[in-house]
Amino acid sequence: NPLQSLLSSMKHASEILTSEPEGGAAPIPFETFSFLYSYLASIDGEVPEDETEAFLQKMKEEADKQDGMVLIRHF
Repeated sequence: NPLQSLLSSMKHASEILTSEPEGGAAPIPFETFSFLYSYLASIDGEVPEDETEAFLQKMKEEADKQDGMVLIRHF
């Protein structure tokens, strides 16, 4: 499943980029998350652009509740 693979990649990226201790929520700024997700989705080419945009909108709404940070549990 291309979407599951993409989300797995994003989980790893969040864990690498976060400043939080290992095993935590791995928050990263929405802007970073959005850039990486869009980039990986475009490389993969199997996730439709409208699904990418809808997913990022959902993540933005969640991030807005967390001072602009995306948490692994959000996806």
